[in-house]
Amino acid sequence: MQNINISLPESLKQFVDGQVAQGRYSSSSEYMRELIRADEKHKAEEQLEAKLLEGLNSHECELDSTEWGNIRKEALTLLESRQARR
Repeated sequence: MQNINISLPESLKQFVDGQVAQGRYSSSSEYMRELIRADEKHKAEEQLEAKLLEGLNSHECELDSTEWGNIRKEALTLLESRQARR
């Protein structure tokens, strides 16, 4: 595992220390790894949503209009519920 040094203002350092003190994380390194993983997941979800929207808005499709309408409706419902959680 590689090490990196991160400089934080005192207020952020205290916040991270507080998260560790509450027992949510075993160390400040674990907290930082979790933040990076969450950001990584968020970026992947954004890319997937962009590709899905691109596909939904595309007029090139081999499905009939009923099949396409059902898929589009379900996809839009999933996207709306995901966006509502943010």
